[in-house]
Amino acid sequence: MNPPPVPDHLSNIIRLAWEDRTSFEEIKERTGFTEKQVIDLMRRQLKPSSFRMWRKRVAGRVTKHRKLLEQHLHAPHHRDDSSDP
Repeated sequence: MNPPPVPDHLSNIIRLAWEDRTSFEEIKERTGFTEKQVIDLMRRQLKPSSFRMWRKRVAGRVTKHRKLLEQHLHAPHHRDDSSDP
């Protein structure tokens, strides 16, 4: 038996949540769903293994949190020049 279809607006939120470059802040601006609500939605709509995979993926992405992305972009990047000839 197949699960019931997901309404279009929820499918859109799920799609945005899977996109690496769409931050939770942008999802909130577009849909009104907070990060917690997105996580709850993903937990309810995805298979447990898919949810775990998504959470692991999101946890390692600075692009999912606008503030972390801005900090990352403005942080001084250190380069090891010892390997230059």
